[in-house]
Amino acid sequence: MILRDPVHGLVSFEGPEESILPKLMDTAEVQRLRRIRQLGVASYAFPGAEHTRFAHAIGAACVMRQLIGRLRAIHGELPYWQQLTSDRARDALAAAFLHDVGHGPLSHLFEDAIAGTSHHEEWTERIVLDPSTEVHAVLVEADPQMPSRVAALVRGENSLPYLASAVSGTFDVDRCDYLLRDAHATGARYGVYDLDWLLRSLRFAPTSEGSAPGLAIDGAKGLPAIEGFILARLFMFQQVYLHKATRAAEWMIRAVLGRASRLIADGTDLAGTPRAIVDAARGGQIALADYLELDDCALATAMGAWEDGPDPALADVSKRARLRRLFKTYELFGEQATPEGQRVALETARGIARDRGLDPDMYVGLDVAGDVPFGADAEPLMVVFAKGPARPLAEVSFLLNRLAGQVVARVRIICAAELRDALMDALR
Repeated sequence: MILRDPVHGLVSFEGPEESILPKLMDTAEVQRLRRIRQLGVASYAFPGAEHTRFAHAIGAACVMRQLIGRLRAIHGELPYWQQLTSDRARDALAAAFLHDVGHGPLSHLFEDAIAGTSHHEEWTERIVLDPSTEVHAVLVEADPQMPSRVAALVRGENSLPYLASAVSGTFDVDRCDYLLRDAHATGARYGVYDLDWLLRSLRFAPTSEGSAPGLAIDGAKGLPAIEGFILARLFMFQQVYLHKATRAAEWMIRAVLGRASRLIADGTDLAGTPRAIVDAARGGQIALADYLELDDCALATAMGAWEDGPDPALADVSKRARLRRLFKTYELFGEQATPEGQRVALETARGIARDRGLDPDMYVGLDVAGDVPFGADAEPLMVVFAKGPARPLAEVSFLLNRLAGQVVARVRIICAAELRDALMDALR
């Protein structure tokens, strides 16, 4: 199989190990990813951000293929039982391709909005392991034990640490692709880094005798490349993932889904609601088949139906979200961003909403969003030198030493547009 990709150029899956990818690509569970946007509602702020989880899955598998090539160029230094065999490479390619197959509608938004809903990692494991899925059938046809090995890799578990971290770690194929893909689609070039040089700089970390190694970076060549990779993630969070318009739209949809769930739990019949949402709202378990019917289109259809439903606030906010009549944001800094300052700001905003006859639960909220671009407690990515001991990345890089454990955060009050002026006057 040969594909053209806007990020990686010509993508080919033609070798024997890669032959499983076209088969997985044709499964119903993977095709569903065409109907789930990678960045959810980020297109409200970045019009080009319409790329899908399907495109990202192909990109992650492409990066894994490149990584496998690099590892095989250097794995001769390892004992043969730690080298990258054909079976291990095929497992890694499948895991990279399937790592997001369990994602719900609008990226991460859905799993945060419906109480009791499992996170996408758990759904991915269910899809891989459940005998009823087409994905499972393809994996079992290749090797009856392959589903369990692939599920473990997606969790970041493998007897070879370098392979586990390639699927789930500080430097993994997921991040390698989504930074470049999201930067390309949004037009925000902050996510661009030197993937080719970074892969070329990979080494195996030194270990005690007999233990399998993790990944490491060549200290003479690779330090700027890995710094660029981590800083790219920092900048993308600052400029794209935490953008105020995106966060406002996400908050509105979470409010809509939360309101719909509470109404259903109280016995209200909301026409057009997918069975998975109804079951979750009533405290039941979501069947895998019902979950797989959820995608961006299904959720948009449900919200469209709720515009004609019995609850005025649910109808109004659903319509505003559809028409991009977004709520406004007021960012909190300094004392206002402390826990007490947040409480006071939120109560002030809720009081203004009540005075205007609006339900505070639907028209006002506190949005605290953040990420740790380089975790101090993450698995250490070692830097190796021709002479001297290997050292953790944070010890070698001045930039990353200062960044380690730091949180990129935005604290905002989100409110209906007609409340913003009164809120700004009150909070000033």
